[in-house]
Amino acid sequence: MKQYLDLVNSVLENGTQKENRTGIDTISNFSEFYKVDLSEGFPLLTTKKMYFRSVILEMLWYLRGEDHIRWLRDEKDCHIWDEWADEDGNVGPIYPVMWRRFPYHEEEEVRFEGNASHIVNSMWVKKEFDQVQRAINMLKENPNSRRIVVSAWHPGLLDQMALPPCHVMYIFNVTDGKLNCHLTQRSGDIALGIPFNLACYSALTMAIANEVGLEYGEFAHTIVDAHIYENHVEGLKEQLEREPRELPTLEIADKPVDDLVFEDFELKNYDHHPAINFEVAV
Repeated sequence: MKQYLDLVNSVLENGTQKENRTGIDTISNFSEFYKVDLSEGFPLLTTKKMYFRSVILEMLWYLRGEDHIRWLRDEKDCHIWDEWADEDGNVGPIYPVMWRRFPYHEEEEVRFEGNASHIVNSMWVKKEFDQVQRAINMLKENPNSRRIVVSAWHPGLLDQMALPPCHVMYIFNVTDGKLNCHLTQRSGDIALGIPFNLACYSALTMAIANEVGLEYGEFAHTIVDAHIYENHVEGLKEQLEREPRELPTLEIADKPVDDLVFEDFELKNYDHHPAINFEVAV
């Protein structure tokens, strides 16, 4: 996919060397951006083999609202989050919790029984908010709203998270009956993370478009710290020498998002170059 190869080129040509928490230096560039038209095909990279099953399972896990990876690891034998989980599979209140059970407190009034106008006290009650369902409801009821936002960033809970969210916020926007999605990412691993993020959020956008009766629009992506780990450079240069092939198509069953299972996603005509192994920097 040309947009991805352009991104790789931009970081390699314009980035600067930076140290980071992993101990492996990066070539990092500030504020990269690209977008793809989802009506032209499913943006799964063809310049290397992508593991489609893991992409979709990760997306379905985000939608489950759990603070552990046991469904991914034990039921689905998918280990992409193992490095960040403890031995019991706990990862804390990261993406699934923030998307589906965003925690907040609301003040509630306590009144005398039989005297509704007399407030005795008030108390703060812990509640949870389903941001994904709200977005779906808004797309059905008020698709022109500019407030259809899902945020994964909760400053008060960062210390409880296995990994502070990299992709911090996505916004849906409707234009001419087409559903668009813009993802803002604070930190992006170009070799490993970004191809997954691109495919995952594109699949999510398509699934939600089906549920709310909209056509496929564009997926746009801003990466604030776009970086390439030094031990990934040679693999990415190999990808740059490969000619992108025609994008595959993705067919998704006509179901509500919460009813979808992996078998409801059918990838067709995926013609790709061989896999390239990149080591994960934890």
